[in-house]
Amino acid sequence: MSDTHRDRRTLPIADERQPAATSIDVHEQDPPHEPVRPLRPPNGAPNVVLVLLDDMGFGAPSAFGGPCQTPAADRLAAGGLRYTRFHVTAICSPTRQSLLTGRNHHSVGMGVTTEMASAAPGYSGIRPRSAATLAQTLRGNGYNTAAFGKWHQTPARDVSPAGPFDRWPTGEGFEKFYGFLCAEMNHWYPVLFDGTAPFEPERRPEDGYHLSEDLVDQAIEWVDTQRTLKPDVPFLVYLPFGATHAPYHVPREYRDKYRGAFDHGWDQQREITLRKQKDLGVIPPDAELAPWAEGVPHWDELSDAERRSSAALMELYAGFAEHTDVQVGRLVDALEANGSLDDTLFIYILGDNGASGEGGLGGTLNEHRFASGIPDSAEFINAHAEALGDETTHAHYPVGWALAMNTPYQWTKQVASHFGGTRDGMIVHWPNGISERGGLRHQFHHVIDVVPTILEAAGIPEPTSVDGVAQQPIEGTSMLYSFDAPEAPDRHRLQYFEMVGNRGIYHDGWMAVTRHGTPWEMVSTGRRYFDDDVWELYDTNVDWTQARDISAEHPGKLHQLQQLFLTEAARYNVFPLDDRMTERENPREAGRLDLFGDRRTVTFHGPGLRLTEETAPNVKNRSHTLTAHVEVPRGGGEGVLVAQGGRFGGWSLYVHEGCPRYAYNYFGLHVHTVASGERLSPGEHEIQMAFAYDGGGVGQGGTATLLVDGEKVAEGRVDATIPYYFAFDETFDLGVDRASPVTDDYRTADNEFTGTLRWLRVDLGDDLCSSSQNEDERARFRAAHD
Repeated sequence: MSDTHRDRRTLPIADERQPAATSIDVHEQDPPHEPVRPLRPPNGAPNVVLVLLDDMGFGAPSAFGGPCQTPAADRLAAGGLRYTRFHVTAICSPTRQSLLTGRNHHSVGMGVTTEMASAAPGYSGIRPRSAATLAQTLRGNGYNTAAFGKWHQTPARDVSPAGPFDRWPTGEGFEKFYGFLCAEMNHWYPVLFDGTAPFEPERRPEDGYHLSEDLVDQAIEWVDTQRTLKPDVPFLVYLPFGATHAPYHVPREYRDKYRGAFDHGWDQQREITLRKQKDLGVIPPDAELAPWAEGVPHWDELSDAERRSSAALMELYAGFAEHTDVQVGRLVDALEANGSLDDTLFIYILGDNGASGEGGLGGTLNEHRFASGIPDSAEFINAHAEALGDETTHAHYPVGWALAMNTPYQWTKQVASHFGGTRDGMIVHWPNGISERGGLRHQFHHVIDVVPTILEAAGIPEPTSVDGVAQQPIEGTSMLYSFDAPEAPDRHRLQYFEMVGNRGIYHDGWMAVTRHGTPWEMVSTGRRYFDDDVWELYDTNVDWTQARDISAEHPGKLHQLQQLFLTEAARYNVFPLDDRMTERENPREAGRLDLFGDRRTVTFHGPGLRLTEETAPNVKNRSHTLTAHVEVPRGGGEGVLVAQGGRFGGWSLYVHEGCPRYAYNYFGLHVHTVASGERLSPGEHEIQMAFAYDGGGVGQGGTATLLVDGEKVAEGRVDATIPYYFAFDETFDLGVDRASPVTDDYRTADNEFTGTLRWLRVDLGDDLCSSSQNEDERARFRAAHD
C-alpha cells in the first residue's frame, strides 16, 4: 500500500501489510521481501514553523507600524504576507489551545487560563481527546515535531512528577519539548522542563544567559540535527516565546537603545503609529483612532515623576520586544543556512492577545503585587529605574502604553469585545508556496484558522479518528485561498468572542460587543451583573477600528446580533459566563480539583522535589506547620530546607550560620524574618515552623513560631500575607530555593542544605476564607492597601 493510498483520516495510520512468506528458505523467497517503508507525509508537504509572541498588541511591532523595532518580522513580511485582520482570544491559554487544535477555546475546555480553570465544561482547562492537536496530526502523518517555549495548556494539577503526562507537550504530539508549562517565566533564572524532566540551565545571566536566546539555540540545534539525519522528512517547530509577557527581562543594551524614545507619551505615540500604519497599508487611509479607555489618564495629566516612570517602563518593554524578535531572526538565518527556508511555511503571530493592561494605571515593579491590589508609586519605580530589566525587577508597563501598543484599536488584553484585545498582526512566509512578496491580506481570520491552513498546505486531511477517539470537527477556515488571491472575499464570516464576561459577535463585518469588566481591576470589588452590560454596535465594513458606536441608529441589527451571540455561545460551551479573575487562581474558589484535594497532611521524603504552586500544599490564608527532620553534619548545617516563591513573594525555612530561620517575603516589599540565635548541634533534629494565621479573610497576618526538637526557639509577627498567588515562575522546593531567592540571607545559587533532609511534613489547618467570605474580604483587603 503506497503512502498515496493510505487512509490519513484515521490516526495512527495502519501499518503496511507485508506479504506472507512463500518459502522456508530465504534464498527461495519469491518475490523477495522488501523493507517496510517509513511513513511519510504527502509529496510537497512543507516544513512548518509556528512562532507566537506573548502580550504584544497590534500597534507594537514595526512590521505593523509600531515603535518596537522587529527586524525579523519586517524581513518575513517583505518576503511574504501581512494579515491585517487576524484575531486571537484575548488571553494566553485559550489562544494557544485554539492555535493547536483549530477549535474555539470553549469547545476545547479553555475558556480561560489553566490556573483559573473551573468545573464547567468550557472552562475545565482540559483538552478533550476528541480534539487532536496539530502536532498529533502532523506526527501521525510522518512529520518530525518539536516545541520550544511557553506551553500553558496542561491542566495545572497535572504539572508534577506524578503526571499524568498525556496532556504535556510530549503527550500531545511533540517528540521534543524544551520550555515551561506555566503562564510566565523569569528570563534570567528559569525553571524549565526538557520533555517531562525538570531542568535548570547551568549558565547564569553573568555568563550571558537569557531564556529567549536559549529557546532559539535549542530550536536551531534540533532543526539542524533533523535536517542532517532526515532531510527528506518535513518538520514542525512550534516556538511560543515567554516574551513579551511580564516580567520584562532584557539585556541592558536593548533597553538603553530606547532611552528617551517615549518621552513624548502615549497620546502622541498613538498618532505617530496611526500615520505609519496608514503608510504601510495595514489599516485604511480613512481609519480613525478608536476612543480612549475611560478612567485612563492622558499623558499631560501625569506628574513629572509619573511621566518619567512610565517612559522608562515603555523603554524596557520596547527593548524586550526587539530582543525577542532578533532571536526569531536567528532562527530564520539558520533555516536559510541549512536550505530549509524557501520550503518552510513560516507563520509568525505577533501576540496571543492584545497588549496587556495588567500593570495598572501606573505600571509596577512586581505584577503579582499589583494583581493583589497593591500598586507601586511613580517615586518607587523611579527609585529603582536603573535596575529595570534585571533579576531584581518583575516589571510591567502602565495601561496607557498598552492602549498605545494596541493602536488604532481600543481596550487591551482580556477584553474580547474590542479589537484591542483580539486583533494582532500575523505574517505568513512561504517562498515556494506564495508568489507575492510583501503583500497585504485584509480577509477576516481567527487563530482557529491556522490548523486547517497548515493541513491544506501539507495535503493532509482533517482526521476523523485519533487513537480510537472520534474527532469533533475543526471549526476554523483555511486561509490558503487568500495566499495568491488578495481580493478574494472572506470565507470566515462568523465568529464569537468571549473572555471573563467580555463578549462580542462578528458577522459579515457587523460586530456587536459588550465590555463587562476593566482588565486592570484584577481583584473583584463586588459582583457585576451580565444583564447590566451595555452593548455597542459597529459596522467594520466602513469603520475599521470600532471607532463609532451605531447601536442607537440600528437597534434591530444589534438585537439580531445579540441573539446570534446566544446561539454561538450555546453551541461552543461558553455558558455559564464567569467573570472572576485573580480569585479563580485559588482552586477552592474556582471549584476545580487540585492535586491534594482535602488532604491536611503531606510528607515529602528527602530533598530535590520541585513543584508548581498548583501542585504544592496550599498554605495561603490558613494556619499551617512545617516540620523537617534533618541530620546536621559536623561543623554545622547551612541552606534551605523548604521554600516557596522567590524574590517577589514567598517564604523559606532554612538554616543560616548554623541557626534555623523562617523568612516571609511580602511581595518584595518587606521580608519578615524569625531567627533563632542557637546553633544546631551535629546530629539529628526536628525543626518546626508553626504559623498561626490571624483569620478573618484573605491576606491577613499571623505569628510564626520556630521550634527545635519541640522547644520554642523564636517567634515573630508577619503583618500581612500573600492572598492569592506567590508566583507563576517560581516553585515549591525541597532542600533548596530555586530561581530567585526568598531572602538575601542566601544567594540564588549554592543554597542547598548541606546536611541531610530526611523528610519534611506539611500540616494544613482550617481554611478560614470560605467562598462566602471572599467577596467582602477582597474588597476590604484592597481598600486597606489603596
